[in-house]
Amino acid sequence: MSSAHLRDKQSFALRTNSWLLSRFCLVWSKFFEDVTEENPVFVRFGRYSRYRLGSIKLNRKTLKSYITITSMFKDQKIPVRVIDHTLAHELVHYIHGFSSKRVRLHKYPHAGGVVGKEMKKRGMGYLIESYKKWIKHYKRTFSTHE
Repeated sequence: MSSAHLRDKQSFALRTNSWLLSRFCLVWSKFFEDVTEENPVFVRFGRYSRYRLGSIKLNRKTLKSYITITSMFKDQKIPVRVIDHTLAHELVHYIHGFSSKRVRLHKYPHAGGVVGKEMKKRGMGYLIESYKKWIKHYKRTFSTHE
């Protein structure tokens, strides 16, 4: 397997929380191997959302971070690279100190395109390109009368 690309050997696997966790672990081990887990991070599918694809929240009482991904991504038609991009995006927020115990590196989580810059620096430019291609097509599916 090429280290430049994540191959989806599980393309026919059911997209469960266990499957999502395995994708998350793969993304972390491939691109964030230098990052220590300052506080526990959990990942799961949440409710179906067409607009909010992912989020990360810190439980201030337990100091656990929770990454929630839209259950829309359970659909096999959604490219795995889009899911990996979303997981990586939320993980960048974690390492930048948003919704984690880590030191906050920026005033705002998306200031100056810091998420994309971090992802590119870590070799995930191809995930960004896959996501941009998908989101362009996905946005066309929305009715203009919503």
